[in-house]
Amino acid sequence: MTSLCGFAQNFVQLFVARMGVGVGEAALSPGAYSMISDYFPPHQRPRALSLYTSAAYIGGGIATIAGGALIALMPPIDLPGVGRLQPWQAIFIVVGLPGLLVALPVTTVREPKRTGLKAGAHPNFRDVRAHLAAWRGAYGLLIIGYAVSGLMWNGAIAWIPTYFIRHFGWTASQVSLPYGLITIGGGVGGINLGGWIATRLRQRGRLDANIIVGLIAIAVAMPSGIAAAFAATPDLALALFALFLFGCAIPWGGAVAALQEITPNQMRGQVSAIYLFCLSLVGIGVGPTLVAGFTDHLFADDAALGKSIALTIAIAGPVSALLLLLARRPYCRALRAVAF
Repeated sequence: MTSLCGFAQNFVQLFVARMGVGVGEAALSPGAYSMISDYFPPHQRPRALSLYTSAAYIGGGIATIAGGALIALMPPIDLPGVGRLQPWQAIFIVVGLPGLLVALPVTTVREPKRTGLKAGAHPNFRDVRAHLAAWRGAYGLLIIGYAVSGLMWNGAIAWIPTYFIRHFGWTASQVSLPYGLITIGGGVGGINLGGWIATRLRQRGRLDANIIVGLIAIAVAMPSGIAAAFAATPDLALALFALFLFGCAIPWGGAVAALQEITPNQMRGQVSAIYLFCLSLVGIGVGPTLVAGFTDHLFADDAALGKSIALTIAIAGPVSALLLLLARRPYCRALRAVAF
Protein backbone atom coordinates (compact mmCIF):
# COMPACT_ATOMS: atom_id res chain seq x y z
CA MET A 1 0.00 0.00 0.00
CA THR A 2 2.92 2.34 0.64
CA SER A 3 4.21 1.65 -2.86
CA LEU A 4 0.76 2.20 -4.33
CA CYS A 5 0.85 5.73 -2.87
CA GLY A 6 3.62 6.41 -5.36
CA PHE A 7 1.39 5.45 -8.28
CA ALA A 8 -1.49 7.67 -7.19
CA GLN A 9 -2.63 10.12 -9.84
CA ASN A 10 -5.17 12.06 -7.79
CA PHE A 11 -6.25 12.80 -4.24
CA VAL A 12 -8.77 9.96 -3.97
CA GLN A 13 -6.22 7.32 -5.04
CA LEU A 14 -3.63 8.65 -2.59
CA PHE A 15 -6.22 8.83 0.20
CA VAL A 16 -7.33 5.21 -0.32
CA ALA A 17 -3.73 3.97 -0.49
CA ARG A 18 -2.84 5.81 2.72
CA MET A 19 -5.87 4.21 4.38
CA GLY A 20 -4.44 0.85 3.36
CA VAL A 21 -1.13 1.74 4.98
CA GLY A 22 -2.99 2.65 8.16
CA VAL A 23 -4.82 -0.69 8.19
CA GLY A 24 -1.54 -2.58 7.89
CA GLU A 25 0.19 -0.57 10.59
CA ALA A 26 -2.79 -0.78 12.95
CA ALA A 27 -2.76 -4.58 12.79
CA LEU A 28 0.95 -4.91 13.60
CA SER A 29 1.71 -3.59 17.06
CA PRO A 30 -1.22 -4.94 19.12
CA GLY A 31 -0.23 -8.48 18.20
CA ALA A 32 3.49 -7.75 18.55
CA TYR A 33 3.04 -6.22 22.02
CA SER A 34 1.10 -9.26 23.19
CA MET A 35 3.65 -11.71 21.79
CA ILE A 36 6.62 -9.87 23.28
CA SER A 37 4.87 -9.78 26.65
CA ASP A 38 4.69 -13.60 26.52
CA TYR A 39 8.32 -13.94 25.45
CA PHE A 40 9.65 -11.87 28.39
CA PRO A 41 8.92 -11.66 32.14
CA PRO A 42 7.49 -8.35 33.47
CA HIS A 43 10.79 -6.80 34.58
CA GLN A 44 12.33 -7.35 31.11
CA ARG A 45 9.37 -6.14 29.04
CA PRO A 46 10.29 -2.43 28.97
CA ARG A 47 13.66 -3.20 27.35
CA ALA A 48 12.20 -5.75 24.96
CA LEU A 49 9.35 -3.47 23.89
CA SER A 50 11.77 -0.54 23.58
CA LEU A 51 13.99 -2.55 21.24
CA TYR A 52 10.97 -3.47 19.13
CA THR A 53 9.74 0.14 18.97
CA SER A 54 13.20 1.48 18.12
CA ALA A 55 12.79 -0.04 14.66
CA ALA A 56 10.31 2.73 13.87
CA TYR A 57 13.01 5.36 14.43
CA ILE A 58 15.50 3.47 12.29
CA GLY A 59 12.99 3.05 9.48
CA GLY A 60 11.79 6.64 9.71
CA GLY A 61 15.33 8.01 9.69
CA ILE A 62 16.40 5.90 6.72
CA ALA A 63 13.27 6.87 4.81
CA THR A 64 13.96 10.56 5.48
CA ILE A 65 17.56 10.28 4.27
CA ALA A 66 16.65 8.24 1.19
CA GLY A 67 13.74 10.52 0.41
CA GLY A 68 15.90 13.63 0.50
CA ALA A 69 18.47 12.02 -1.78
CA LEU A 70 15.81 11.00 -4.28
CA ILE A 71 14.27 14.46 -4.33
CA ALA A 72 17.69 15.98 -5.00
CA LEU A 73 18.93 13.50 -7.60
CA MET A 74 15.97 11.99 -9.40
CA PRO A 75 14.18 13.78 -12.23
CA PRO A 76 10.53 13.04 -13.06
CA ILE A 77 10.18 9.80 -15.02
CA ASP A 78 7.52 8.54 -17.44
CA LEU A 79 6.32 4.95 -17.02
CA PRO A 80 4.21 3.21 -19.69
CA GLY A 81 0.64 2.81 -18.53
CA VAL A 82 1.29 4.84 -15.38
CA GLY A 83 2.29 8.27 -16.56
CA ARG A 84 4.73 10.73 -15.10
CA LEU A 85 6.07 10.06 -11.62
CA GLN A 86 7.50 12.91 -9.59
CA PRO A 87 10.40 12.33 -7.15
CA TRP A 88 8.06 12.34 -4.14
CA GLN A 89 6.13 9.47 -5.72
CA ALA A 90 9.30 7.48 -6.27
CA ILE A 91 10.04 7.81 -2.54
CA PHE A 92 6.85 5.91 -1.69
CA ILE A 93 7.74 3.14 -4.12
CA VAL A 94 11.34 2.78 -2.93
CA VAL A 95 10.36 2.84 0.76
CA GLY A 96 7.44 0.43 0.34
CA LEU A 97 8.84 -2.39 -1.76
CA PRO A 98 11.40 -3.68 0.82
CA GLY A 99 8.42 -4.50 3.04
CA LEU A 100 7.67 -7.46 0.77
CA LEU A 101 11.13 -8.87 1.53
CA VAL A 102 10.77 -8.24 5.27
CA ALA A 103 7.52 -10.21 5.27
CA LEU A 104 9.39 -13.41 4.37
CA PRO A 105 11.53 -13.79 7.55
CA VAL A 106 8.54 -12.73 9.66
CA THR A 107 6.88 -16.02 8.63
CA THR A 108 9.53 -17.83 10.71
CA VAL A 109 8.37 -16.16 13.97
CA ARG A 110 6.69 -18.69 16.22
CA GLU A 111 3.84 -18.12 18.66
CA PRO A 112 5.24 -17.97 22.21
CA LYS A 113 3.81 -19.98 25.08
CA ARG A 114 0.99 -17.94 26.57
CA THR A 115 1.56 -16.80 30.15
CA GLY A 116 -0.88 -15.75 32.86
CA LEU A 117 -3.85 -17.34 31.15
CA LYS A 118 -7.17 -17.78 32.90
CA ALA A 119 -8.53 -21.25 32.23
CA GLY A 120 -11.44 -21.20 29.82
CA ALA A 121 -11.38 -17.41 29.43
CA HIS A 122 -12.29 -16.15 25.98
CA PRO A 123 -13.12 -12.48 26.51
CA ASN A 124 -15.15 -10.48 24.03
CA PHE A 125 -15.05 -6.71 23.68
CA ARG A 126 -17.72 -6.32 26.36
CA ASP A 127 -15.39 -8.08 28.81
CA VAL A 128 -12.55 -5.78 27.76
CA ARG A 129 -14.71 -2.72 28.39
CA ALA A 130 -15.69 -4.07 31.81
CA HIS A 131 -12.03 -4.57 32.74
CA LEU A 132 -11.13 -1.07 31.56
CA ALA A 133 -14.06 0.38 33.50
CA ALA A 134 -13.03 -1.45 36.66
CA TRP A 135 -9.61 0.18 36.51
CA ARG A 136 -10.55 3.33 34.60
CA GLY A 137 -8.33 5.57 36.72
CA ALA A 138 -5.20 3.64 35.81
CA TYR A 139 -6.06 3.06 32.15
CA GLY A 140 -7.61 6.45 31.47
CA LEU A 141 -4.83 8.54 32.98
CA LEU A 142 -2.10 6.38 31.45
CA ILE A 143 -3.52 6.29 27.96
CA ILE A 144 -4.50 9.96 27.78
CA GLY A 145 -1.29 11.04 29.53
CA TYR A 146 0.87 9.26 26.98
CA ALA A 147 -1.39 10.38 24.12
CA VAL A 148 -0.81 14.03 25.10
CA SER A 149 2.92 13.30 25.33
CA GLY A 150 2.62 11.94 21.80
CA LEU A 151 0.92 15.18 20.77
CA MET A 152 4.01 17.11 21.88
CA TRP A 153 6.27 14.77 19.94
CA ASN A 154 4.24 14.35 16.73
CA GLY A 155 3.30 18.01 16.61
CA ALA A 156 6.96 18.96 16.47
CA ILE A 157 8.46 16.24 14.27
CA ALA A 158 5.88 16.78 11.53
CA TRP A 159 7.06 20.38 11.15
CA ILE A 160 10.78 20.30 12.00
CA PRO A 161 11.93 19.90 8.35
CA THR A 162 9.61 22.73 7.28
CA TYR A 163 10.97 24.85 10.14
CA PHE A 164 14.50 24.55 8.75
CA ILE A 165 13.27 25.35 5.25
CA ARG A 166 11.35 28.47 6.33
CA HIS A 167 13.61 29.74 9.11
CA PHE A 168 17.08 28.96 7.80
CA GLY A 169 16.41 28.76 4.05
CA TRP A 170 17.43 25.12 3.68
CA THR A 171 16.14 22.89 0.90
CA ALA A 172 14.34 19.59 1.51
CA SER A 173 17.43 17.64 0.43
CA GLN A 174 19.62 19.65 2.82
CA VAL A 175 17.32 18.85 5.74
CA SER A 176 16.91 15.14 5.03
CA LEU A 177 20.37 13.84 5.96
CA PRO A 178 20.90 15.60 9.31
CA TYR A 179 17.26 15.19 10.30
CA GLY A 180 17.31 11.51 9.39
CA LEU A 181 20.48 10.99 11.42
CA ILE A 182 19.16 12.70 14.56
CA THR A 183 15.92 10.76 14.21
CA ILE A 184 17.82 7.48 14.22
CA GLY A 185 20.36 8.47 16.87
CA GLY A 186 18.00 10.31 19.20
CA GLY A 187 15.11 7.89 18.78
CA VAL A 188 17.03 4.64 19.16
CA GLY A 189 19.19 6.00 21.99
CA GLY A 190 16.28 7.52 23.89
CA ILE A 191 13.86 4.63 23.73
CA ASN A 192 16.45 2.03 24.69
CA LEU A 193 17.72 4.17 27.56
CA GLY A 194 14.14 4.53 28.75
CA GLY A 195 13.65 0.77 28.61
CA TRP A 196 16.84 0.22 30.57
CA ILE A 197 15.85 2.76 33.25
CA ALA A 198 12.37 1.27 33.60
CA THR A 199 13.81 -2.24 33.91
CA ARG A 200 16.30 -1.22 36.59
CA LEU A 201 13.68 0.67 38.58
CA ARG A 202 11.27 -2.26 38.32
CA GLN A 203 13.95 -4.64 39.58
CA ARG A 204 14.42 -2.35 42.59
CA GLY A 205 10.76 -2.62 43.46
CA ARG A 206 9.36 0.60 41.93
CA LEU A 207 5.89 -0.38 40.75
CA ASP A 208 5.53 2.98 38.96
CA ALA A 209 8.80 2.57 37.01
CA ASN A 210 7.07 2.70 33.64
CA ILE A 211 5.42 6.00 34.56
CA ILE A 212 8.61 7.52 35.97
CA VAL A 213 10.30 7.18 32.57
CA GLY A 214 7.42 9.17 31.06
CA LEU A 215 8.08 12.01 33.49
CA ILE A 216 11.83 11.86 32.78
CA ALA A 217 11.05 12.07 29.06
CA ILE A 218 9.04 15.27 29.49
CA ALA A 219 11.76 16.81 31.69
CA VAL A 220 14.28 16.26 28.88
CA ALA A 221 12.11 16.94 25.83
CA MET A 222 10.15 20.01 26.88
CA PRO A 223 12.98 22.51 27.54
CA SER A 224 15.14 21.27 24.65
CA GLY A 225 12.26 21.41 22.16
CA ILE A 226 11.25 24.93 23.15
CA ALA A 227 14.86 26.12 23.03
CA ALA A 228 15.38 24.53 19.61
CA ALA A 229 12.49 26.51 18.15
CA PHE A 230 14.30 29.77 19.04
CA ALA A 231 17.88 28.72 18.21
CA ALA A 232 19.94 31.36 16.44
CA THR A 233 21.82 28.97 14.14
CA PRO A 234 20.81 25.78 12.30
CA ASP A 235 23.59 23.78 13.97
CA LEU A 236 22.34 24.73 17.43
CA ALA A 237 18.77 24.00 16.39
CA LEU A 238 19.79 20.55 15.14
CA ALA A 239 21.61 19.76 18.37
CA LEU A 240 18.65 20.84 20.49
CA PHE A 241 16.14 18.99 18.32
CA ALA A 242 18.34 15.88 18.62
CA LEU A 243 18.05 16.18 22.40
CA PHE A 244 14.32 16.76 22.02
CA LEU A 245 13.89 13.60 19.92
CA PHE A 246 16.03 11.70 22.41
CA GLY A 247 13.79 12.81 25.27
CA CYS A 248 10.55 12.19 23.39
CA ALA A 249 11.61 8.60 22.63
CA ILE A 250 12.40 7.65 26.23
CA PRO A 251 8.95 6.56 27.49
CA TRP A 252 7.41 4.39 24.77
CA GLY A 253 8.72 0.97 25.75
CA GLY A 254 7.69 1.62 29.34
CA ALA A 255 4.30 2.98 28.28
CA VAL A 256 3.42 -0.24 26.48
CA ALA A 257 4.87 -2.40 29.26
CA ALA A 258 2.74 -0.53 31.83
CA LEU A 259 -0.45 -1.50 30.02
CA GLN A 260 0.62 -5.11 29.50
CA GLU A 261 1.28 -5.57 33.21
CA ILE A 262 -2.27 -4.71 34.32
CA THR A 263 -4.06 -6.40 31.41
CA PRO A 264 -5.12 -10.09 31.29
CA ASN A 265 -3.27 -12.00 28.59
CA GLN A 266 -6.31 -12.59 26.38
CA MET A 267 -7.14 -8.86 26.41
CA ARG A 268 -3.71 -7.44 25.62
CA GLY A 269 -4.22 -7.16 21.88
CA GLN A 270 -7.50 -5.26 22.21
CA VAL A 271 -6.24 -2.99 25.00
CA SER A 272 -3.11 -2.24 22.95
CA ALA A 273 -5.30 -1.38 19.97
CA ILE A 274 -7.31 1.09 22.08
CA TYR A 275 -4.06 2.64 23.36
CA LEU A 276 -2.67 2.99 19.83
CA PHE A 277 -5.96 4.42 18.56
CA CYS A 278 -5.85 7.16 21.21
CA LEU A 279 -2.14 7.74 20.59
CA SER A 280 -2.74 8.15 16.85
CA LEU A 281 -5.89 10.23 17.19
CA VAL A 282 -4.42 12.70 19.68
CA GLY A 283 -0.74 12.57 18.76
CA ILE A 284 -0.68 12.18 14.99
CA GLY A 285 -4.13 13.67 14.37
CA VAL A 286 -4.19 16.69 16.68
CA GLY A 287 -0.47 17.41 17.13
CA PRO A 288 0.55 18.55 13.63
CA THR A 289 -2.84 20.22 13.13
CA LEU A 290 -2.41 22.22 16.32
CA VAL A 291 0.95 23.55 15.17
CA ALA A 292 -0.57 24.51 11.81
CA GLY A 293 -3.54 26.16 13.53
CA PHE A 294 -1.30 28.28 15.74
CA THR A 295 0.74 29.34 12.71
CA ASP A 296 -2.25 30.23 10.55
CA HIS A 297 -4.70 31.67 13.06
CA LEU A 298 -2.88 32.73 16.24
CA PHE A 299 0.32 34.17 14.73
CA ALA A 300 -1.01 34.47 11.14
CA ASP A 301 2.54 34.26 9.84
CA ASP A 302 4.28 31.33 8.11
CA ALA A 303 7.57 32.56 9.54
CA ALA A 304 6.22 32.00 13.07
CA LEU A 305 6.35 28.22 12.72
CA GLY A 306 9.03 27.99 15.43
CA LYS A 307 6.77 29.81 17.89
CA SER A 308 3.93 27.42 17.06
CA ILE A 309 6.13 24.39 17.69
CA ALA A 310 7.32 25.85 21.00
CA LEU A 311 3.78 26.73 22.09
CA THR A 312 2.51 23.22 21.33
CA ILE A 313 5.34 21.70 23.37
CA ALA A 314 4.78 24.19 26.21
CA ILE A 315 1.09 23.25 26.44
CA ALA A 316 1.30 19.49 25.92
CA GLY A 317 4.31 18.85 28.17
CA PRO A 318 2.83 20.03 31.50
CA VAL A 319 -0.58 18.50 30.74
CA SER A 320 1.01 15.13 30.03
CA ALA A 321 3.18 15.35 33.16
CA LEU A 322 0.15 16.14 35.33
CA LEU A 323 -1.86 13.22 33.92
CA LEU A 324 1.04 10.80 34.44
CA LEU A 325 1.59 12.03 38.00
CA LEU A 326 -2.09 11.45 38.73
CA ALA A 327 -1.85 7.98 37.16
CA ARG A 328 0.80 6.69 39.58
CA ARG A 329 -1.48 5.86 42.51
CA PRO A 330 -4.35 4.14 40.63
CA TYR A 331 -1.82 2.31 38.45
CA CYS A 332 0.05 0.88 41.44
CA ARG A 333 -3.28 -0.20 42.97
CA ALA A 334 -4.20 -1.98 39.73
CA LEU A 335 -0.77 -3.57 39.47
CA ARG A 336 -0.97 -5.00 43.00
CA ALA A 337 -4.46 -6.36 42.38
CA VAL A 338 -4.40 -7.65 38.81
CA ALA A 339 -0.74 -8.06 37.74
CA PHE A 340 -0.25 -10.62 34.97
